[in-house]
Amino acid sequence: MSAPAPNDAGPGQAGHGMGPFERGLSLWVLVCIVVGTAAGWLLPGAFSAMGRMKLASVNLPVAVLVWLMIVPMLLKVDFASMGKVGRQWRGIGVTLGVNWLFKPFLMALLAWLFLRVLFARWLPADQVDAYVAGLILLGAAPCTAMVFVWSHLSGGDPEFTLSQVALNDTVMVVAFAPIVALLLGISAIRVPWDTLLLSVAIYILIPLAAAVWLRRALLRRGGAPALERTLERLGPWSIGALLGTLVLLFGFQGGQILRQPLMIVLLAVPILVQAYLTFGVGYWLNRRFGTPHCIGGPSALIGASNFFELAVATAIVLFGVESGAALATVVGVVVEVPVMLSLVRVVNASRGWYEARG
Repeated sequence: MSAPAPNDAGPGQAGHGMGPFERGLSLWVLVCIVVGTAAGWLLPGAFSAMGRMKLASVNLPVAVLVWLMIVPMLLKVDFASMGKVGRQWRGIGVTLGVNWLFKPFLMALLAWLFLRVLFARWLPADQVDAYVAGLILLGAAPCTAMVFVWSHLSGGDPEFTLSQVALNDTVMVVAFAPIVALLLGISAIRVPWDTLLLSVAIYILIPLAAAVWLRRALLRRGGAPALERTLERLGPWSIGALLGTLVLLFGFQGGQILRQPLMIVLLAVPILVQAYLTFGVGYWLNRRFGTPHCIGGPSALIGASNFFELAVATAIVLFGVESGAALATVVGVVVEVPVMLSLVRVVNASRGWYEARG
């Protein structure tokens, strides 16, 4: 495992050194959900205008907030130690296995069970196939940028988190279309490559380049103390950007949430079950294989989260913007942050159990 950056908290400490604002994050999340939903309902024009600020289906205001979230986390990465991450091959193996051999098929099973069997009487029959397709698209698109936030809040190892994201994105380029084609039974999946590649560039490459440059500049000018001071100053901005993202996401969907509350709830159920089951399997496997807590946490969290920009864009390309598939992927956007924050709490609260194995 790579050594921590000079004067940085070692792996596993971030989730336990939160300030008062971060410790009250659950309350702030609830406030942001209410504010965002109400604002989206009361000010549809303003949120519609911000929603149209897109490049290849990537929302630019959200992209800026994501930069503010993840650059401080990437600043903690000791790039000179990245070569040592290969020692954590068990964590990488669990990440790849859960993300590509388990999660998409679990989502397909849950979509069939809930939408075709348990909830069939409450759903419009002509939209069930589209809803199932939307959920499958979500299940086949594991998280990219936001996992840096979840890893940071749970004390994950930053070098490992970066390496697993990079590897996951590489696999996604070649595996996403075949898996979706297999599960949907469609032979010619039109992957929105512009959205996929641009998202990787915007959410990973640009903030990574900025973090590398800023880290080197800080260490060159003021050494480890300068880096530590900068991280302390950027911490509140990072959490503030997370909450701002939540307001925007719920604001964009405020109208739909209040117009179709039952539909949102029904579609959210299989997404929630999939997230918690996927996390549970990944977390248990990492513990079973003896990976450190700071590796097992981010390894499990990346599978539970979704690359919703890609899922939404693919649903629109394949089925249309007003389709049930598009709505199902949008529900994934709505539940993403609250669900992942709850899983972060699980990781932090269960550290003693995780490390007591054997």
